[in-house]
Amino acid sequence: MSEIPSAIKQDFRNAKKLEWWTLGWMGSVVVVMYFTMGASQAMKTALFEDVLSLVPAMTFLVSAHLEPRAPTEKFPYGFLRANSLAFLGSSVVLTFLGLFLAYTNGMGLMKGEHPTVGPVTMFGETIWLGWLMIAALVYSVVPPVILGRLKQPIAQRISDKVLYTDSLMQKADWQTGLAGIAGIVGIGLGLWWADSLAALLISISIVKDGITATRSASAELLDGAPRRLEGSGVSEEAVRLQDRLQQRWPEGRIRLRESGRYILASVDGIETPGEIPRAEELMDPGRSWRLGRLSFTPHGKEDPAHHR
Repeated sequence: MSEIPSAIKQDFRNAKKLEWWTLGWMGSVVVVMYFTMGASQAMKTALFEDVLSLVPAMTFLVSAHLEPRAPTEKFPYGFLRANSLAFLGSSVVLTFLGLFLAYTNGMGLMKGEHPTVGPVTMFGETIWLGWLMIAALVYSVVPPVILGRLKQPIAQRISDKVLYTDSLMQKADWQTGLAGIAGIVGIGLGLWWADSLAALLISISIVKDGITATRSASAELLDGAPRRLEGSGVSEEAVRLQDRLQQRWPEGRIRLRESGRYILASVDGIETPGEIPRAEELMDPGRSWRLGRLSFTPHGKEDPAHHR
């Protein structure tokens, strides 16, 4: 199971292309934001989030490089869980940076810090720096809208939590851009608190996404039941598979867990399973590739796949 299933190979290749596009396009956004952020807390927070949005893309590309590799002596079960490890890493980074930004911006709001956006001279003309900030924020909205919309359906088809988390980050990015614009306009209108409030709301959104993703990633690494892409609840696909297995072997104990994008199933307490159904009979149409293993364990013996 080290090779990428043929059913998702094209989507897998497209996902890697999108992540390379993300690194290039969002990298340009980071540069533009850095040179225009001034003293605005909303701009600084938006810059941090744009930098953070590069993490899921990088972790996806690393895990995508490792996942198809054949098992080795030191890793006899292959590298299927490289995706799971990448998911946990990006989720934890997302959570802690969100908490840091929420604390920083919350303290700024409580202290009543008044950010200033002064004039700047360009090509012999003096203009308000806020206009450049708004232009940079408008530019920062465009790539996430496009990339996020392209990634979500692919993430669903290949059951990739890292790619799905990345698409959520893109959504947070363009929402951050809009909130940042509101903050800059607020400064221009004399509403000093608008900038810090916008930054605080952005930070809270980051924390929420990070906690949800971390819960799901932790469950997977602890051999929990397969989780949904969009939350920490058990996958509907896994529930249907468990029901179908239970109907075939009502006297057995069904256990499901996730290894990367694959589901590993075990039927415990079965001596002779008889005719074993094909994956196509147990999974929904076009999703049979996701059933990575179906094993049977007699009474009193440990599931040999449990430590995979």
